[in-house]
Amino acid sequence: MKIAIIGAGFGGMAAAYDLKRDGHEVIIFESADFVGGLASGFKEPHWDWSVEKFYHHWFASDNHMLGLIEELGLSDQVLFPRPFTVLLHNGKWFPFDSIVNALKFPGLGWGINKVRFGLVGLYLRLTNNWKALEQLTVEEWMHKWAGKAVYENMWQPLMIGKFGPYYKDVNMAWFWARLKARTMKLGTYKGGFQAFADRFAYILSDLGVEIRLGQKVTSIKRKQEKGLVIDAGKKEYFDKVLVTTSPGLMAKLCPDLPESYLKGLLDLKSMGAVVMVLSLKHKLSEEGYYWFNLPKDAGFPFLALVEHTNFVSSENFGGDHILYAGDYLEAGHEYFSLSQDELLERFAPAFKRINPKFELDWVKKIWVSKTNYAQPIPLVNHSKNIPAIETPLKGLFFASMSQVYPWDRGTNFAVEIGRRAAKILIGEKQR
Repeated sequence: MKIAIIGAGFGGMAAAYDLKRDGHEVIIFESADFVGGLASGFKEPHWDWSVEKFYHHWFASDNHMLGLIEELGLSDQVLFPRPFTVLLHNGKWFPFDSIVNALKFPGLGWGINKVRFGLVGLYLRLTNNWKALEQLTVEEWMHKWAGKAVYENMWQPLMIGKFGPYYKDVNMAWFWARLKARTMKLGTYKGGFQAFADRFAYILSDLGVEIRLGQKVTSIKRKQEKGLVIDAGKKEYFDKVLVTTSPGLMAKLCPDLPESYLKGLLDLKSMGAVVMVLSLKHKLSEEGYYWFNLPKDAGFPFLALVEHTNFVSSENFGGDHILYAGDYLEAGHEYFSLSQDELLERFAPAFKRINPKFELDWVKKIWVSKTNYAQPIPLVNHSKNIPAIETPLKGLFFASMSQVYPWDRGTNFAVEIGRRAAKILIGEKQR
């Protein structure tokens, strides 16, 4: 078959890898002039490594991604440093990067709250019955089983930070999946995620996959006698097409889809993200903390502060200290319209709260990345809202972050759904 894949993120490239090895002609269309999608990065001339536009890491349990890397013969390029994560309580930072440290966290108080926190965490790690959990919101389930104090001190700030005005609507299966699939151990790729994306693209090209960068697809239509026609400046026919974009863009590209499928795409809700990356002359966290979880009610103007060079060495970046300040935000939030300088003015006081010595002249350079599609919002009984990978339009397939539910978005499950879509395409050929 002649197959087109729209999007050169990790999901699209993983699908291309399997489809090409099954003997098909595969062409990837990517509107950007680089591969990697939301996991792509950038690099200064004096850096040896790239920096991701939106912070990324792998968990030790990311079997789909780490398995693919092993297949590609690149496992020796994966690193698992030991980072330190902290949580704020009464103006002080406390370690929150192990079960023991979580149980020691003073925000839990003493006695029954610690017991309930521990038992709830243990239950969620052991159970596989997520379908029952999706019938309740996180708030409803946690209030019942963990208790109001545990939920409001430990988990509510996370929910507010991740989902903003929708935090009370998110179902418990999403929370279960987050605890079930994640580890305290965090990994990355030597050279940064862009180095892996570029290496993967090189391997695909060597196999015979054609990757067309800077090729923006504007429409996909069905022509019964010829298959699917893609318009990317010129029209080209394909037997099958796999789209790996956001649901909203999928709906725009394929207006001939049945109304019910289009409505399902457009009804899916998601949060956007605004992330500022800074190159600093000095280390911000003198204690060497990597990830600061910042509760919104503490007055911080963003959700997470991540000092990347407390995870990997600043020597990889010519001695620069790399800092992320990021937030999940609903569409239309003012941060999407602010300039870099305006955002820095908003964020700088928070940096001084972390380290009173911080001054603006520490900042060597800043980069701001924005996307409207970063975090799908799973509502109660969300499994019935997931669009099918095989769409009603013959030959057209869809694989996105919104379909990895109950699992959370990330490169691991992008690889999983990309390869699952490839199996469906291959299976359809064999039927």
